[in-house]
Parts: sequence; C-alpha cells; structure tokens
Amino acid sequence: MPNRVPKLVLTGATVYTAPGDEPLRDAAVVLRDGSIDEVCPNAGAETFPDATAVDCSGCSVTAGFWNAHVHFHERKWADAGQIPAPELQRQLDELMRFGFTSVFDLSSQFSNTQALRGRIERGEVRGPRILTTGEGLIATGGAPPPEVFRALGLVETALSEVSNAESARERARELLRAGADAVKIFASSPAGGRLEPDLMRAAVDETHAAGRLVFVHPNDAADIRAALDAGVDVIAHTTPRSGAWDEALIARMDSQATALIPTLMVWKSLLRHDRLSIRERLVATAVGQVRAWTERGGCILFGTDLGAVEYDPAQEYALMVAAGATFPAILTALTTAPAQRIDGDKSRAEVRAGNPADLVVLTGDPAMNIGALSAVRYTIRAGEIVYAEPSSRMPNPLA
Repeated sequence: MPNRVPKLVLTGATVYTAPGDEPLRDAAVVLRDGSIDEVCPNAGAETFPDATAVDCSGCSVTAGFWNAHVHFHERKWADAGQIPAPELQRQLDELMRFGFTSVFDLSSQFSNTQALRGRIERGEVRGPRILTTGEGLIATGGAPPPEVFRALGLVETALSEVSNAESARERARELLRAGADAVKIFASSPAGGRLEPDLMRAAVDETHAAGRLVFVHPNDAADIRAALDAGVDVIAHTTPRSGAWDEALIARMDSQATALIPTLMVWKSLLRHDRLSIRERLVATAVGQVRAWTERGGCILFGTDLGAVEYDPAQEYALMVAAGATFPAILTALTTAPAQRIDGDKSRAEVRAGNPADLVVLTGDPAMNIGALSAVRYTIRAGEIVYAEPSSRMPNPLA
C-alpha cells in the first residue's frame, strides 16, 4: 500500500517548477494531503519539524512524467485482475522506476486495462494514473492474425474493425460510453487496407462531440495527410519509411495544432533484425522528421510505445536531443504539454503550491546531463511515494 504520512518534505533539491522557469536551488517541497503545500528555496528540514523529511541533496525535483504512448498488451499483463498483488506490484515498479505518474494506453484489451487501473485506484497496488483508448479502430481485415500476437509475446487483442462510417461512429460511441478516455484509429495496416476518409471523419466527429481526443497510428505520410483531413488531434508515431516530411505537411500539422508523439526508440527496436545501414538510415529519417517539427515549434508529447520497446526511456531522451530538443523542451513534452493537451490543465505538471503532488526526484541534474531524466530516486503520486530506488545507501520510505 502507498506510504501514507500526514506531511512529507523533500529537502536540499534543485526544483524545476515548470519548463523554462529558473530552478530553485537547495529548496524544500512540502507535501500534504496529496497536494503541494509549499515550495521554499533555501529551506532545510529543520524548517519543518512536524514533517517527515526525505533528504534529496544532489537531486532534482520535477513534476511527474507522462508516457503518452504505452500498451498493456504484453502477456505479463494478461488477466490483470487476477495477478497476485505482490507480482503485479513488481511489474508496475518497472514502469514507475522511470518517473511515469500518468500514462496513456493507446490500444490494448480494454477490459484488461480497466481491471489494471481499477486495482491501482482501489489501492491494491501502487501505480501510475492510467488513461486508455480501449481497442483501436482499424479497417476491416486489417487486424493482425492471432499467431502474430503470440509470436510477439502479446495478448491477443480484438481490434475494432469498422467497415463504414456508421460502424466507425458507433464503435467510437461505445468505447467512450464504456469509459475510454480517447479513441485511437489505425489509418492503415500492414495486413491490408486503409481506413477510408469518411470512416476516419465519422470516428473523429463522434469523439470530438464527446470532448475527447483522437490519436492516429500512421504508417506513412499519406496516412498523416488523411488523418489531418479527418481532424485528428495527435499523431502517435513518426513515419521514417516515407522519407523526410515536406514543408507543406509540417505547415499543415502546425496550422491544425496537431501534437506529435515521436516514439523514436521504437525504430531501433523494430529494425534490430535489419542490416545496420538500413536501421541507421531509418532512425536518422525519424530523427529528421522530429527535428523539422521541433524547429517549427510544434507540440510534442513524450511517449515510447512501451510494450514494443524496453522500459528504460534513456534512448528516447538521447534521440530527442539528436533531433534538436533542449532540456526545457523535453521537460515540456514530459509534463506540461501532455497535461495541457490531454487534461486541459497544467496544474498536475507544475511544482507549485496548491497543485497535485505528482513528482519525480532525480539523481543528478538533467539540465547538465539529460541522462539524469531516467535516473529516478523517487516517484511520488498524489503526495505518496509510490516508488523508491532500491539502495542500501539510502532509506526506503516504502519499507
């Protein structure tokens, strides 16, 4: 169960209150009742004698991270409602050890994801806040066959195959009524077929009428153009096989206030069996697409396509730097950009008094070394330490 204390104070840290703000040095962050009570520069533990102090000297504190592209479809998550709590906790710790306090599941078995987040919300296990699209919409005949799921180590997921505008509209409506937080569409499928424009538009219109976002999985630039025609909100991948994005496409994405989830490290993973020259070329193309979008000032939401890649996001951070992203830009993608775009509210993503206490304590300073973003000492959700780095050199508040 979460470590419940009446008042917690993080001391001695460098605090990044929000992307672009000057950091507060040797600061204290006071947490009470799930919220940030105070943020005080140059304040030690002795200033708060009634609080449980956690020494964060040499560390940095930021708002909790978002991973806006995950999948709970690996076999390890199957029958999430029945996995013994200690084992499920160990699996969730793999995710929280990298600071993710909010995640967006972009197409997995809906009932299973609901069971998983229900156990977290009931306090049976510690975990991130989970949002989900449920099963994605795909053209009829486009879903992978069962043997593909098995070969990839995934839970077989019955994607929502839609054949006309009315079925697309109805399936989007069903998902939202059942508790989905957004809708995802697969613009095309390697198994065959593209979603026709009227189908995509029907799903988008239905979702927007409910005040929710639409994510799209594109396989090439043509998919992106079709998705923009339909009015999608978030492009959930780069498309390196289609070559560099031209200025017209970039300009259109920008004019429609589209957000991009780069998922750069997924290409290294998916292309690991290919010749090195092919992998390097396609990864470089994806990096170039993100660089063009970054130079345009486009909105980026951090996401790794977890479930297709390893849990450690260090490669994603490094590739974003290669694409021209600065530390403030990456922190924006991890915090305020997804909070604003998805929640419509940045309060959870800024370290300020009165805001929800979703925080990350990092060993080191990511402004000096971007690798510090994946060196997490503590993950805090709603004012409670939900993950502590296992180390004999430091006390574990969860022990």
